[in-house]
Amino acid sequence: MAKILQAKYMAKCIGCYSCMLACARTVRHSFSLQKSAIQIHTAGGLQSRFLADICRGCLEPACARACNSGALLPRKGGGVRFIPAKCLGCRDCVEACVVKTIRFDDTSNKPIICIQCGSCTRYCPHQVITMEERENGY
Repeated sequence: MAKILQAKYMAKCIGCYSCMLACARTVRHSFSLQKSAIQIHTAGGLQSRFLADICRGCLEPACARACNSGALLPRKGGGVRFIPAKCLGCRDCVEACVVKTIRFDDTSNKPIICIQCGSCTRYCPHQVITMEERENGY
């Protein structure tokens, strides 16, 4: 079965942004944190914890349903496959995302979308983010 991204251990996150850099570098070929599909940020305040904005790997992704060009295809086990050459830059996927984790890159005119590749997990020094099989089909 396909695995999906999980961020169950955010209490161990030190905010090093290694996961964001890995995503931007391996998927988007960029060194900019803004090009990462995963976003780490604080909850606010001086002593707050870190939060991760990540794709939840929907079994029936609304972003894929909203994509009229066929650039987003449902992925077995959850989430989507992204075919950049088919993307028209319409931003419908950004609006359709139920957890609002899809952002848009105005430079490339394409969405910044998690493809559940697991690059971020390999660079997390504390195994905060993991790839896991979906439990009970959810």
